[in-house]
Amino acid sequence: MKKIILLFAIMSIVSFSGCKQPKEVKNPFFTEYQTPFQVPPFDKIDSTDYMPAYTEGMKQQMDEIDKIVNNSSEPDFDNTILAFDKSGKLYTKVSKVFNQMNEANTTPQLQEIAQKLSPMISKHRDDIALNEKLFNRIKVVYEKRGQMKLDPQQNRVVEKYYRDFVRMGAGLPKDKQDTLRKLNEKLSLLTLKFGENLLAETNKNFKLVIADKKDLEGLPQNVIDGAAEKAKAAGMEGKWIFTLSKPSMIPFLQYAKNRELREKIYRGYFMRGNNGNGNDNKAIVARIVKLRAQQAALLGYKSYAAYVIDDNMAKTPEAVDEFLMKLWNASLPVAKKEVKEMQKIIDREGGKFKLKSWDWWYYSEKVRKEKYDLDENELKPYFSLSNVRDGMFYVANKLYGITFTKRTDLPVFQKDVETFEVKEADGKALGVIYLDYYPRESKRNGAWCTDFRSSGYEDGKKVDAIASVTYNLSSPTADAPALLTWDDVTTMFHEFGHSLHGLFTVGKYDRTAGNVPMDYVELPSQVMENWAGEPEVLKFYAKHYKTGEPIPDKLIQKIVKSGLFNQGFVTVEYLAASLLDMDYHNLTSPRDIDVLAFEKKAMDSIGLIEEILPRYRSTYFSHIFSGEYSAGYYVYIWAAVLDADAFSAFKESGNIYNQDLAAKFRKYCLSEVGDDEGMVQYRKFRGQDPSIDPLLKRRGLK
Repeated sequence: MKKIILLFAIMSIVSFSGCKQPKEVKNPFFTEYQTPFQVPPFDKIDSTDYMPAYTEGMKQQMDEIDKIVNNSSEPDFDNTILAFDKSGKLYTKVSKVFNQMNEANTTPQLQEIAQKLSPMISKHRDDIALNEKLFNRIKVVYEKRGQMKLDPQQNRVVEKYYRDFVRMGAGLPKDKQDTLRKLNEKLSLLTLKFGENLLAETNKNFKLVIADKKDLEGLPQNVIDGAAEKAKAAGMEGKWIFTLSKPSMIPFLQYAKNRELREKIYRGYFMRGNNGNGNDNKAIVARIVKLRAQQAALLGYKSYAAYVIDDNMAKTPEAVDEFLMKLWNASLPVAKKEVKEMQKIIDREGGKFKLKSWDWWYYSEKVRKEKYDLDENELKPYFSLSNVRDGMFYVANKLYGITFTKRTDLPVFQKDVETFEVKEADGKALGVIYLDYYPRESKRNGAWCTDFRSSGYEDGKKVDAIASVTYNLSSPTADAPALLTWDDVTTMFHEFGHSLHGLFTVGKYDRTAGNVPMDYVELPSQVMENWAGEPEVLKFYAKHYKTGEPIPDKLIQKIVKSGLFNQGFVTVEYLAASLLDMDYHNLTSPRDIDVLAFEKKAMDSIGLIEEILPRYRSTYFSHIFSGEYSAGYYVYIWAAVLDADAFSAFKESGNIYNQDLAAKFRKYCLSEVGDDEGMVQYRKFRGQDPSIDPLLKRRGLK
């Protein structure tokens, strides 16, 4: 998932030369990085470097703000808007490294720093957002923009910043601003604590330890080997450990014959944050929801959802709810049909029980085998991680001409991380990409893309992006490389798509370069998934890890035919979580809630069947309670309409590598996407509004 730059975060995303260096401290953040491509010198950064760098970064940015507001000249684009746009280099520099390290490779020291930083950062942001003199100068430029002979991009930057400040409360009276500051600080601490609790619940507080080999019945050998290696590393040689990381949990749910143990591990997963211990998130969720409702009311919005979505393509919560329910009504009957198919298998096998949520993966695998003669274990030998990685690089090369060269001379923050230099077809530098593949206790669940430096301009010179992609994929074993599930494969292509968006971004101004509405941001990632399953692409990268033989046509046809497999479940569990998110943030007044009762009522109201849980229950819904998707989890399927429609253009052309279409997509939907509103840019590529039909067809909902 893309790390969205929220508008209230007001940080510049630029290169980092020119940072002032305090005389008394030798700190890697205080000088230009002395590394190839000026990547972060992870081998030289110590946890003690972060706080001094943050403190100095905030001070420098406030000095820059003071210089803007105390300028005696009439406010204009250069002395106000551009000066603000380019402020905060050091602050951004340290933030980009610290935030990623705290999510992907955290330590108790980093978590302690994060707790201390949270109120400091909240205050810093508010000191900028609620700076009356700064806002007044921006307002002057905004009101006189028609007289300033600005070009279209300058005009857009002015309008965006003015709107940002209004949305952040710059126009509120002093007493309400003080209240807003308190709300922002409380929320920053609560969302941080939610994430820390969830990390502990996922990676530390549950392990399924198996001592009896009979309990492994049904599991593939590579899964057993991986569990044995986990146990050995934990000092329990001769046993097997399964965790709540999806590469460990999902295969267990798919193949383990022991139903009680399937329930145990799945219950461990869906009870995270709801165990009445020190990591319980129920009270935190209730407080976050209440505070956000207060925040929205202060800012003049009916609800927090109305506040968030007003800045998105959808514009209103009502439009989102209508869109989601249209898909819900199409997908729920499909999911119910899937339940019946699985129940028939249970009955036929003499199971004498009703399908439960923890049975879904096990019996859906049986359905896949019966209906499509496809067992995922047949596929995995062809999906070694290195081959899949080379496959996504190949697609990018065929579409855009870019190349990827592995570098072994760049410092990394963890031994398994790989780095690649990215170049244009003509050899011109484009950037660097970091790929971090495997689960570990110091890394949160999921997959996401961020950067250590964004593409931009510094003193008129182009600065290339340093992208960072984080996965939690199946790990290698002593006897085999990392062999991926089909879900792992599409996840690799997905996050890689985000990195292409960052690498391709062009634009003079940090506020608009690559900056898109939240419900557009998943288009660049999701569109890449379409290529992963195309037969001619599979022929290139899906090669048996032992023999090197390409995947046989017979298996490719099974993959194609099984494209509609389990789509009712996939769509329903996702939509349930999206609708739950909307219900929380559609509250029109601040009030105390019972989180479990609220969740149950929300799910009952849409008729969610008991065999399916929402993809994320409230107490581990990190996207909305510690991430950047609050009132925005719907964006994945909103963008899916765009990605299905976009890929249909390639299919209709008769060439999935159509370079003319790829050039248009790169220009309008990736590189210059910040030049105008998301739908305007999409229409420039497609020549028409997107149709929902390709998505419905792809999911078997039409």
